Amino acid sequence: MIPPGRHGVLPNHYLLRAIDEGIIDVGPSGLESSNIQPASMDLRLGDVAYRMRCSFLAGNTDVETRISELAIDRLDLTGDGAVLETNRPYLIPLQERLQLPAGIRGKANPKSSTGRVDVFTRVITDCSYRFDEIADGYVGALYLEVVPLSFAVRVRRGLTLNQLRLAAGPRELSELSDADIADLHCRQPLLYVDGRPVPEGGLTLSGGLFLSLDLRGDDGGRIGYSARESAPLLDLTVPAPVAPDPFWETVRREAVTGVRPDSPSRPDSPSRPDSTAPGRVVLSKKKFYLLMSKEAVVIAPGLASEMTAYDPTSGELRTHYAGFFDPGFGYDTAGAFLGARAALEVRAHDVPFMIEDGQQVCKLTFERMLEEPTVLYGQGRKSNYQRQTDSLGKYFIRGGAPAVE
Repeated sequence: MIPPGRHGVLPNHYLLRAIDEGIIDVGPSGLESSNIQPASMDLRLGDVAYRMRCSFLAGNTDVETRISELAIDRLDLTGDGAVLETNRPYLIPLQERLQLPAGIRGKANPKSSTGRVDVFTRVITDCSYRFDEIADGYVGALYLEVVPLSFAVRVRRGLTLNQLRLAAGPRELSELSDADIADLHCRQPLLYVDGRPVPEGGLTLSGGLFLSLDLRGDDGGRIGYSARESAPLLDLTVPAPVAPDPFWETVRREAVTGVRPDSPSRPDSPSRPDSTAPGRVVLSKKKFYLLMSKEAVVIAPGLASEMTAYDPTSGELRTHYAGFFDPGFGYDTAGAFLGARAALEVRAHDVPFMIEDGQQVCKLTFERMLEEPTVLYGQGRKSNYQRQTDSLGKYFIRGGAPAVE
């Protein structure tokens, strides 16, 4: 299937070939073409969901053995589906199975729309000590752990909550180094701010390319959304987007007040806004926020990218549960637009945490494609997030109009 000596992420036409050759078993019903992306494929929920006592990794056994030990209920996902409650782990066998040849590895990630409703997912495979990593040459079933965190959700068979990438060869052969990223940015910019390429000296590189927060907001100071407590059921099986108000609160940047630390202060002196300070907001602990990146990202046709979670040594928060950026994201051959901003899913952990405009919170890693895909992200079908200006996902009405597929 793979030409000798070649390595990189498999594009859409190779994924279709893998299905034809049985490397990816999609079952007797086949797979809709819309489930194949430029550098990934959507994985479909199967017939049942198991409510689990706890999360787990299979370790040195198979997942079915762990299910027999840890499952406490079985839900039918056929028909109208079933409701998954918040903060409870569920395990769902996926419809797809893999029979990877030697030299082919896999990686899974939640879809962006899944992360934006704070549904935590990760793939589990037999005899593995790692989530979302599918070993070179793996043969067997795929299982999806699903944990709704902010909203109870309804799901059913066939719904796609996560994605799979396949790649040929070791990652170190296809991954771009920091020097590679810097050189590529000089020739073909990867990041833009306000329509201009980020200067080479403005890049922050350390095992990937860092992105920062935009807390400037709109004219009214709106910078994003936070999930409401005790929200109603979110039905992910309904195709039409719903009004966001029952689920989301608007988050606005704070007015920065107080006196400078090097200035004398008097108890009777009122605090005044500091007009020179950047926007900021204090995140409430455990609460889920949707924010936007300051930079607009361009993923060229020969690249695939993944956004990695925030380094916990740099702050008490986590950003971005969903990670794949396909070739063509933010890319336009005609130059009609320059990049697309990334939506960032953010949660403070144990204490309230202040974030500021321009604060770096996540990074992009890049892998070369085995070949350029025949269709880029945003081409051939409408894409939810190609020119996004709002961090809400496709399940909600955005900007006064329904979201589009």
